[in-house]
Amino acid sequence: MSLAAPVVGPKTDSSITGSIRLYNTLTRQKEALVTVKPGHVGMYLCGPTVYAESHIGHMVGPVIFDTIKRYLVYCGYEVTWVVNITDVDDKLIAASRKRGISMFQVATEMTADYLSNLRSLGVTQIDHMPRATDNMEEIILFIEELIQRGFAYASDGDVFFDVARDVEYGQLSNRTLDSQQGEGGEAASKKRSSGDFALWKSAKAGEPAWESPWGLGRPGWHIECSAMSRRILGKTFDIHGGGLDLVFPHHENELAQSRCCHGQPMVRYWMHNGLMRAGSSVGKVGGRATKADTDASSSASTTPATADAPAIASDAPADVSTKISRSKGAGGLADQIEKHTGERIRFFLLRTHYRSTIVFGDEGLEEAGQALNSFYRLISRFERITGVKFFEGVEYPSRRADGDMRLAQAPASDLRQSISALRQSFLEKMDDDFNTGGAVSDLFELARTINRHVDEHKLEETAKRTPEHLASFSLGMSVLHELGAILGLFIKPPKKTGDDDSGKLVEDLMQLLIKLRADARVAKNFATADAIRHGLTALSIGLQDLKEGTTWERT
Repeated sequence: MSLAAPVVGPKTDSSITGSIRLYNTLTRQKEALVTVKPGHVGMYLCGPTVYAESHIGHMVGPVIFDTIKRYLVYCGYEVTWVVNITDVDDKLIAASRKRGISMFQVATEMTADYLSNLRSLGVTQIDHMPRATDNMEEIILFIEELIQRGFAYASDGDVFFDVARDVEYGQLSNRTLDSQQGEGGEAASKKRSSGDFALWKSAKAGEPAWESPWGLGRPGWHIECSAMSRRILGKTFDIHGGGLDLVFPHHENELAQSRCCHGQPMVRYWMHNGLMRAGSSVGKVGGRATKADTDASSSASTTPATADAPAIASDAPADVSTKISRSKGAGGLADQIEKHTGERIRFFLLRTHYRSTIVFGDEGLEEAGQALNSFYRLISRFERITGVKFFEGVEYPSRRADGDMRLAQAPASDLRQSISALRQSFLEKMDDDFNTGGAVSDLFELARTINRHVDEHKLEETAKRTPEHLASFSLGMSVLHELGAILGLFIKPPKKTGDDDSGKLVEDLMQLLIKLRADARVAKNFATADAIRHGLTALSIGLQDLKEGTTWERT
């Protein structure tokens, strides 16, 4: 078997397969994916404001949209995915003053932290990561165009968007103009209406600032994304993503700015992932949630993934809810990755539908780890029986059409029929609004089906193996690899928790204990052997005695 994987198919418009439907927050219903440019998808996800270390809530959107891009590419699309970095903001300025370093140094350090965490969770599909500070010329140009078209006005060094001029304002969040509340404080006296929002803020003494037609200042939060998405993806692009908490005001204001500037829709499909909650609290991890967000996310978590439930409640007042902020323990993502591994966290995030609430906690992460281990036990079983290294020697299709063809050409067998049906079910769930939770269920059933095949045909016993049954086994594992790769799983050998110098020490100690137990059994000192096993069990470590030797894993 060749050591090349995956097998890459052609990238042509005619190779696009599947019929993808996705939930559009703007229309509150599922719609067929019809792209601006046939065969191409432009996708934008709001990234972090880099004023402090990332927490696990920052990983939800990237993991989801990394998976969405993987699936779109698998179906034959060319995808350009943009994730912005907000590196100028009040929070950054406050952090720089507190630490006694420049805002740019804070942003550089925290961006590096964010990127490191993304890599650990297997988020590798991002094409562009523009920074606001690198796009000032485009931002200023965008604001000038809005002023020229009569949708913005300058006022004493600031520039505001005139909400009253946009007759469609509020269509994304389903809020009326009368319900809007704008910025208070010093800016309020400069505005025509309380709901108007800042496009440009005049500089205060000691703050970072850029030259503009309105004097020294810096951009407002919302205009940054409108300008950067236009520069890279165009005036209208396909998918805009972000957390449910961004629907208002951020995405509502983005939509208004871009539509009014260009006279055409900014985005075809608005996609919003549910928020992460800690235990039974209603606050999202790392930020403020509105009552509307809470109701919508809770609804999503209890409604079947295929239901067309509204994603936003209408006209709900803002409500500061209990939350896990960085100061209350939502930080330390690197510690979580060290404890649980990035792949386990990724798997944990994908076990639910992206529009559902994710309940965060060590218990859930431990459960995800145990579930993930069941796949790796099957992979180890495959390597023992076949002698083929799964991560090096198992070829798998990287395009849906190639996978269809391979299964159609495979020799007929009961296993082929079963895995073909499960693969089809997996893909249908992904076609239906990227239902990773349902797809993961099919992945588990696929693993169970393959294990049954091994047991029924006694493939662990060398003398009873047949080429036909081994070929079916290999076909099933190739499909497991193919579908796992769509979710960003099983791409490389697993990293054990604590894999570093301390992880090596743990491994060495475990091998010593395994040897001591084996020696005790040979000496018929079964009391000592049992004491070692029971002691490890009490530490949540399980031993598996196989023909090839004893292995261990956390349980």
